[in-house]
Amino acid sequence: MKIEIWSDVMCPFCYIGKRRLEAALKGFAQADQLEIEWKSFLLNPNMATDPDRNTLEYLSETKGWSMEQTLEITRQVVEMAAEEGLEYHMEQTVVANSFDAHRLIQLAKSQGKGDEMEERLFKAYFTEGVNIADFKELSRLASEIGLNQNQVDQALIKNDFREAVLEEVKEAGQLGISGVPFFVFDRKYGISGAQPVEAFEKTLQVAWEAFQANQPSLVITSGETGGVCDSEGNCD
Repeated sequence: MKIEIWSDVMCPFCYIGKRRLEAALKGFAQADQLEIEWKSFLLNPNMATDPDRNTLEYLSETKGWSMEQTLEITRQVVEMAAEEGLEYHMEQTVVANSFDAHRLIQLAKSQGKGDEMEERLFKAYFTEGVNIADFKELSRLASEIGLNQNQVDQALIKNDFREAVLEEVKEAGQLGISGVPFFVFDRKYGISGAQPVEAFEKTLQVAWEAFQANQPSLVITSGETGGVCDSEGNCD
């Protein structure tokens, strides 16, 4: 069964939602039979990268909040993240367009490392204050999870995977997804936002039961067995 997650690496609730899904999966007996795919969503596609500004300043200016209001609102998010074992340093987060980070995730997905890349980018952005629009930083993060640095550098320079990002953004719109994180289970059930672990546990179970009910099953039409050979090479 497939779980698709629309997300942006600069979304604080997406990292929290990732942890809550992971917590639910720890108690899910069929977790090894699930395929998880991260999908691109652009929270602010027109954002101009400015490494000299942090997110707190950006929010205060664009939302019209005082810095005191901004700190209070983000403090609640930081505390929510801490409950999931995550360390957010919002005063260090760099104002950066995430499009190239999404291209990097697409490259990682093509090599079976999408989840690892997503995790590394989340930590880089929220905990380490990395500029996720800087090619050198993206290349470094990619190499840390085992991607070929030369391949990554070429992909970033050549603007590879641009269409893959845009296609997934379009797909989100077609599905009616207007905010992230958004979790889609077997294209039948959805969870919007970083909901409690219990919500993920319940949806996992319901989606799995529906998935299993739709799987083809064999009916043996005779109680007798003819000549057969098994996987051990024994023939009777």
